[in-house]
Amino acid sequence: MARYEHTCTIRGDGGRAIRAVLDRICDKWTMLVVATLDGGHMRFGELHRHIPGISQRMLTLTLRKLERDGLVSRTAYAEVPPRVEYALTAMGRSLIPPALTLAGWAIENNAAIEESRARYDDRPR
Repeated sequence: MARYEHTCTIRGDGGRAIRAVLDRICDKWTMLVVATLDGGHMRFGELHRHIPGISQRMLTLTLRKLERDGLVSRTAYAEVPPRVEYALTAMGRSLIPPALTLAGWAIENNAAIEESRARYDDRPR
């Protein structure tokens, strides 16, 4: 057995639980939304302005999934016009340190990964 293989299969579910969580937090937009909300409560429009390239639809879907998973809270205020704010929950905030570690690794290794991709893509088939 590989050194860390037991981590993925410890529950006896063939790794389904860990894959489900990683699918959520490692998608294209989740980490950007979580990192942006680390600054505190934000309204939808504010979030949308801070995350370049995300569509309103994708931001809506991402926020709903994060709320469902307990990483983000949604607070609607009974005002005219209606106001809704999003914030990280305690569990959502606990994702920041490992996310920063992963982001640091990505930044540190980005050049080497790009070089490897270029070599792979240039090789004869």
